Amino acid sequence: MEHITIRHAAYYHPERIIYNEYYLDHFKQMGKDIKRFLEVMGRERRYIAEADGENSLTMGLEAARKVLQEASLTGEDMDMIVFASQTPEYTYPTNALLLHHMLQGKRRTITQDSNANCAGMVAAVEQASRYMQANPSIHYTLVVGSDYSSINCNPEDEITYPNFGDAAAAVILERSKEPGGLIDSLYYTNSDDCYNIMFPACGLSNIYQEGITPEQIRIRWTPFDGTVCVAAAIADLKELLVRNHLTTDDISAFCLSQFSLKNIQLIQEGLGLNDEKFIYVGDEFGYTATSSPFIAFQRGVEDGRIKRGDYVFFWSVGAGWQIPTMLFQY
Repeated sequence: MEHITIRHAAYYHPERIIYNEYYLDHFKQMGKDIKRFLEVMGRERRYIAEADGENSLTMGLEAARKVLQEASLTGEDMDMIVFASQTPEYTYPTNALLLHHMLQGKRRTITQDSNANCAGMVAAVEQASRYMQANPSIHYTLVVGSDYSSINCNPEDEITYPNFGDAAAAVILERSKEPGGLIDSLYYTNSDDCYNIMFPACGLSNIYQEGITPEQIRIRWTPFDGTVCVAAAIADLKELLVRNHLTTDDISAFCLSQFSLKNIQLIQEGLGLNDEKFIYVGDEFGYTATSSPFIAFQRGVEDGRIKRGDYVFFWSVGAGWQIPTMLFQY
């Protein structure tokens, strides 16, 4: 039996670092104190793309080049390229097609873009793995997740503006006869709050209308209880453990959405675990949206918390809500 495994992962972030002090001072001038908010979200700094020349596509390209080099592969080796983003630089051609060109891919490569918002890269890796299971001609797949969110945040919005960071991650999936790889997955969808987060806020069909301002285009974030996804996360993690005859003792690492440190702590408490297995990078990177679980994963590989053969959970949540949970054996 063949398995779909993670051969290698990598990430890229811009050079510019912005610390909390900038945002604290920025909102203090508006009469707003966001210190407690930044503590709950777990922010200390974040990497922010420069406005000229850097975007989701260029960051994704850097992550892709890095993962290919470290895996001793080339663009020619990729049978499939998937680009996951909620802030694609282009809607057509697909960003995956542009990556294919930049990486000098072969003619038989499948290319496609994917958007499940912040849950996008977890969903893309899961769905690419399922496709590889069904199509034996696919030996290698490159999945890239990248978001340039900071440029779309309203500088007067204390929820989005200080929260997001910019970054990309890349994963190479490989068909292998070695045991492991994708074990199981679950999706949870609850669309009751589907209008809480909107971008472009006015709708794409309205952006050229006379009188439309940048504020009407930028992310519209209606305040809501950010812990609403926690119960579903705990339930799905437990369900995957039970149906695969595992316990939390068998799991080496939880690579979760880095949206909120508080959410990670609540999930941790709900599973009755300490924080050793939960990898958190949101204090350094800010919230990088779709790439965040895989940046956490690669950081765990780098510092030795994740080793070959380890069971790892990936979990993320997209606006609305759409929540994929995925169990891998690395």
